[in-house]
Amino acid sequence: MRVSSRARMSRLFTNGGCLDVAIDHGVCNEPSFLPGLEDMAGVVDALVDARPDAIQMAYGQADLLQARPGKDKPALVMRIDMGNPYNAQRHKVMWSMLQNHDEPIIGALEMDAACVVVNLFMLPDEPELFRQCVANISRVRADCHKYGMPLMIEPLVMLPNDIRGGYQVDGDAEKIVTLVRLAAEMGADIIKADPTDNPDDFHKVVEAARVPVLVRGGGKEDLKSVLAKSARLMGQGAKGMVYGRNIYQHANPRAVVSALMAIIHQGASGEQAWDVYNG
Repeated sequence: MRVSSRARMSRLFTNGGCLDVAIDHGVCNEPSFLPGLEDMAGVVDALVDARPDAIQMAYGQADLLQARPGKDKPALVMRIDMGNPYNAQRHKVMWSMLQNHDEPIIGALEMDAACVVVNLFMLPDEPELFRQCVANISRVRADCHKYGMPLMIEPLVMLPNDIRGGYQVDGDAEKIVTLVRLAAEMGADIIKADPTDNPDDFHKVVEAARVPVLVRGGGKEDLKSVLAKSARLMGQGAKGMVYGRNIYQHANPRAVVSALMAIIHQGASGEQAWDVYNG
């Protein structure tokens, strides 16, 4: 890894761990993702006050973080692609594309991002979508190497639409490990991976990655269960989390951030994190 990449990585990872709060959901064109994100300026204010390690945003909203004066603020992780696999109904044509194909990381450089993130979708019977993601990553990887920008790859294994309807994660450990391995082979500096159905299998994902693995949060769940599962996944070798709806759709995002930061940076158990949240 180039020196500039290491410098940016050091802005993300404090003592080897990272809580990245994702609020880039507006690029998904899915209305159920937006409650809690109506006032983006207010959301960013609240999250900066909560003090996670990073905030994940797209270019069009990143100024709300990066235009703030002072140095003491979360690092910026920039989403640089978009696609249509997130809607409740599967589309006739599934696609994923970079927001700027000619210069895919130029916005991240402009906004002084610490990292960029790109999807790697694996949906049943959608080989063209998968091919597009591989092409996107290949294009971005070249620029990331050229400019010293860390690349986070988000491998997403999905269930068939007719099982539960719409966008649903497949937590099969073997499938996740296989796609994570591909992300590692393509040169990921960080991998954002879904939890395995059995959290105690997650060490296999970590072993396949060979780079820091952050756990993807997905849909909103019962907070006490989220904290307990998060602690178990950290025990399996995860270096942190990328959580969105479980934070920004919660009534007290700051308390949730404090609980998750205790797990990541202080080794708190799920029960201890629950006490932090209630404290």
